[in-house]
Amino acid sequence: MSTLSAQLQALGEPLLAEQLRHPTVVGIGRGDLDPAVFRGWLEQDYLYLLDYVRVFSRLAWQAPDAHLGFLVDLAHSTWNDELRMHRELAEPFGAQLDTARKGPQCAAYTGFLIDSAADYGTGLAALLPCMWGYSQLGQRLAEHPPAEPRYRRWVDTYAAPEFAELADRCAQMLDEAAPDPDLARAVFSKAMQHELSFWDAS
Repeated sequence: MSTLSAQLQALGEPLLAEQLRHPTVVGIGRGDLDPAVFRGWLEQDYLYLLDYVRVFSRLAWQAPDAHLGFLVDLAHSTWNDELRMHRELAEPFGAQLDTARKGPQCAAYTGFLIDSAADYGTGLAALLPCMWGYSQLGQRLAEHPPAEPRYRRWVDTYAAPEFAELADRCAQMLDEAAPDPDLARAVFSKAMQHELSFWDAS
């Protein structure tokens, strides 16, 4: 019998395919996306990552001992490493990260994640679409990577084996947390919808 995380990933495949067909993702993959569109998306994604740290921290407060260190490390590395990398990615596009304000897609998604993290297992189910989804997007776009170096760097970041390992670890933690399967499916599906909508955030 397949694990809950595997069932959720199978459930998410159609929406992942929709993301791959989204004009923003297609433009990244070809390397010809309007830089102004990507600049706006990067600004929203930066604000998303700030709340991502809060989600990890809220989950860590509830985590069993076996998961605690990983979540604390994930919050720390997101704050210190991923946000720094994001600033480096955004700089060539002239993104105004410090003055950006959340758009409706960003506010809806991060609010959903923070609320979902009030329950440990539910929060992990809500978190999986971002971890698993970006790993899959990166790997699939890397099959025919863009020649434009600014977009190639973004693809390479999420295609990296290290990011896939993070996604796998989050899936494993979800299986160990064993939330109610029906609730996990509902929350996962809602988060996948937010992932798709977020590509309109620019």
